[in-house]
Amino acid sequence: MNGRMSDSLSAARNSSQINVVLRQNDGPTSTVQQIPIAASSSIANRAFPGQAQFTEVMQELDRMIGLDNVKELVYEIYALLQVGQYRSSAGLHSSAQVYHMIFKGNPGTGKTTVARIMAKLFQTMGVLSKGHLIEVERADLVGEYIGHTAIKTRELVKKALGGILFIDEAYSLARGGEKDFGKEAIDSLVKSMEDHKNSFILILAGYSLEMEQFLLTNPGLPSRFAIQLDFADYMVDELMQIADLMTKEREYTFSNAAEMKLRQHLASEKMTSLTPFSNARYVRNIIERAMRHQAVRLLQQHPHPKQPSKQDLMQLRPEDIRFEKKAGLF
Repeated sequence: MNGRMSDSLSAARNSSQINVVLRQNDGPTSTVQQIPIAASSSIANRAFPGQAQFTEVMQELDRMIGLDNVKELVYEIYALLQVGQYRSSAGLHSSAQVYHMIFKGNPGTGKTTVARIMAKLFQTMGVLSKGHLIEVERADLVGEYIGHTAIKTRELVKKALGGILFIDEAYSLARGGEKDFGKEAIDSLVKSMEDHKNSFILILAGYSLEMEQFLLTNPGLPSRFAIQLDFADYMVDELMQIADLMTKEREYTFSNAAEMKLRQHLASEKMTSLTPFSNARYVRNIIERAMRHQAVRLLQQHPHPKQPSKQDLMQLRPEDIRFEKKAGLF
């Protein structure tokens, strides 16, 4: 890719830290099949013995832009689970282990989407019985009085059994100090991880620095999360690929001038923004805003009963691409 130097530095700063602990799943082996994967993917041209459902899971992941370290991790998980089946068939020891994870990164980097794909992966491989995702935040876990938090947390863990419990902005549980009920939620989660260690997967997600500080609040937390995965900010070229996919899904296109305007803005925003960049979420908001401005423009240019052409209905022009005032562009 030919993104700006700042993108390269960002990618280097956010290189992945992956420690994997996996359990095996007993079951029959099957023939080897090749999954059609884009050549740019870090898991291209690799063999995937197993069910056709796993092929679908991998194709869903591969359609996501970037995330090479995530795709590599998923392949490692699959490979170790499959080899675990081979070891079991050969009469070799293969012990059950846990898969709780930490996802660290800015908003819009695909953490929730990857969690959903992970749930499907583990269900396909027989690790999880249901493969569903329960997504919660602090307000869903923390109660209003002593003992209430533990009850709420246990109920959510119960709903997540057989699947994944995904807690976004998990670091907020530790922000209230010793007297805050968030600490009770953390203690309840740690106990549930031990009581139901093979029945569900807990994924804690949030900003990188905040999550690292959060792990220090309970001495039992770091060792319980064998997989810690960084989701780096997207580079400009990757953001433009995401924008292209989003517009195509909605049956819109960018004019050349509109595409250039968006690219220049994204490069500037990534370099100058004083707040965490929201990545794909930021791009989606721009596109949806552009669709609204395009609709207004078309109604003004084509008063009823005159109708715009199909090309006019699809094309987003530079005047449709507008940004928030803080970006300095309108």
